[in-house]
Amino acid sequence: MSEPSVAELRSRLDGLTIRDADRLRRRLRNFRGGDAAKIGPIAEQIAAAEALVLTRRAAVPDITYPDLPVSEHRDELAKAISENQVVVVAGATGSGKTTQLPKICLELGRGIRGTIGHTQPRRLAARTVAQRIADELGTPLGDAVGYTVRFTDQASASTLIKLMTDGILLAEIQRDRRLLRYDTLILDEAHERSLNIDFLLGYLRELLPRRPDLKVIVTSATIEPERFAAHFDDAPIVEVSGRTYPVEIRYRPLEVPAPVSDDDDPDDPDHEIVRTEVRDPTEAIVDAVRELESEPPGDVLVFLSGEREIRDTAEALKDLRNTEVLPLYARLPTAEQQKVFQPSHSGRRIVLATNVAETSLTVPGIRYVVDPGTARISRYSRRTKVQRLPIEPISQASAAQRAGRSGRTAPGVCIRLYSEQDFESRPRYTDPEILRTNLAAVILQMAALQLGDLEGSRAFPFLDPPDSRSIRDGVQLLQELGAFDASGALTDVGRRLARLPLDPRVGRMILQADTEGCVREVLVLAAALSIPDPRERPTDKEEAARQKHARFADESSDFVSYLNLWNYLREQRNQRSGNAFRRMCREEFLHYLRIREWQDLTGQLRSIARDIGIRESDEPAEPASIHAALTAGLLSHVGLREGDGRDYQGARNSKFVLAPGSVLTRKPPRWIVVADLVETSRLFGRIAARVEPEAIERVAGHLVQRTYSEPHWEARRGEVVAFERVTLYGLPLVPRRKVATPRSSRS
Repeated sequence: MSEPSVAELRSRLDGLTIRDADRLRRRLRNFRGGDAAKIGPIAEQIAAAEALVLTRRAAVPDITYPDLPVSEHRDELAKAISENQVVVVAGATGSGKTTQLPKICLELGRGIRGTIGHTQPRRLAARTVAQRIADELGTPLGDAVGYTVRFTDQASASTLIKLMTDGILLAEIQRDRRLLRYDTLILDEAHERSLNIDFLLGYLRELLPRRPDLKVIVTSATIEPERFAAHFDDAPIVEVSGRTYPVEIRYRPLEVPAPVSDDDDPDDPDHEIVRTEVRDPTEAIVDAVRELESEPPGDVLVFLSGEREIRDTAEALKDLRNTEVLPLYARLPTAEQQKVFQPSHSGRRIVLATNVAETSLTVPGIRYVVDPGTARISRYSRRTKVQRLPIEPISQASAAQRAGRSGRTAPGVCIRLYSEQDFESRPRYTDPEILRTNLAAVILQMAALQLGDLEGSRAFPFLDPPDSRSIRDGVQLLQELGAFDASGALTDVGRRLARLPLDPRVGRMILQADTEGCVREVLVLAAALSIPDPRERPTDKEEAARQKHARFADESSDFVSYLNLWNYLREQRNQRSGNAFRRMCREEFLHYLRIREWQDLTGQLRSIARDIGIRESDEPAEPASIHAALTAGLLSHVGLREGDGRDYQGARNSKFVLAPGSVLTRKPPRWIVVADLVETSRLFGRIAARVEPEAIERVAGHLVQRTYSEPHWEARRGEVVAFERVTLYGLPLVPRRKVATPRSSRS
């Protein structure tokens, strides 16, 4: 039987997966016509690739659609997706767009030549949505429907629909610039405008002309869908409004008129002034829940800004009769999260949630919402050059999203713990993250991927271009870390740094650890700095927790305290069963899930470090070496104590104090380095260590300023000497040191 011709093989490529077609097209392009022996293996590979497509097509399960608003728009959506490369789908949360769009794509034949990639802003949403779609399709999670989040990969080569965080898709761009694994990408919750989402929107706009076979669907709540459509050359917008019922808004502000005192004198000129008092926020939530007890049956959703607030509120509500209080936040164990999505057996449920429940997840059975009107929103301070995490008022759009949660299944009530006047004065939308964060990580990745500049004629197509001052701050930080040279060009350090999936500061610590001989210890610390503190301090057991945690304290370093905890956990893990270890964590106020995350991330970083040529030492490292490596990533987080006080002079004339939780507060050293500078009521340094100015000078060699004074001939040394002053960002590392005059200083 004669071998097929090159032309015949080429004609079969369009029936293969996109990745296989690209790979085999290159092989055929390089094929020399006279080399007949090589055509057979290529033909065999094409036949195997065709079999793979048949297998994927056969794996498509039966598709049915539940009674959701989006299902009524199936034909309209299918037509728009078929006829356009980009479609914007706008609809309120609860319309079903998140779970039904991938199924519509699958029914159109997408997901065969490539995977349907479906991004979510949060890990919790990625897992939950994947499970929901798998259940609706009657397939085990990990087969036709899978998900990938940090530390967990529940997808396989046969997966047709893959849920993932937007950060996972960004990481894949480094390995697959054209995203050939996918034939369809759904960017969900684009209205959240995270840094990752904005980066993906810009990247895909540039990629689409080179990938005409790729379909992109951008989903948004009913917040500015026109912005997304305009970004993609006036892509069509399909509205899939959720079925909503009237929602009554009640304003119950925290600030209320104070009761009239018996001591008030009616003849006093100030008698007419209305005096006010501010209610405790937790008490106000309890009052709102009690107010709702007289309403028809239905569950209550309370929005809170963090885990501590959730714990405090749960404690305040625990004595209510016929109620079940359920927390919901991203770091809650999966089994605890799932309770929220299971129907209530009796009584009323009160769900206490962070803003993960604002748009990402639909909690069933909600008829009532309590909205304190605040959220924790990350903001970069240009003044102090630190990222802040203040609790601040939410926007009108966020407030509308929250209220809308109560009108999904029946008429609802939303109690706002602020005034109508306050609501009217708020901004319409929350600023996109790109306008309120340090851009160093984005600038580094763009330079590594050669994606152009952040401003100017070659500017990357962001939906909202970042502020030029923020760009300068980002470049300045990368120069501080040695990732960019003085001209702003990427260095070898920068190229290695871009391969580490970490904040650039933390990545720089790992690179320096290779020089200092402390890679093993710094990998553990880098992972610890990338997750929330695994040590729990419940408000009702704070002293007991403090005593348990004090066993790990090192008097000169919070970082070494982390290492002591790590070593203890490793010993206990080896000695105990899984259940016994989990029980020990609970008894000793250690967050089991975060400890698992810490261990997983350390292992992941160890693997990545090996890939870029960083090796661990067999010998334990000295604290001084560890602190020198950490300082390389924290050069603008160095502090010098002023006199005998508690204040530290920091970089660029800043001032900060040690956070109360640091072991160094008892005996503050003269020089310190801190992992975080956090601005709340004042600037605090979190996670600190004593460091010597000689070590700072050594690792900051490219940044220190050296000045010389009083040059004079010294007969004993037989040379001209002078006094050298060495400073880093204004801090005097060496106030006065006699040195031989540098050649450039001699006259």
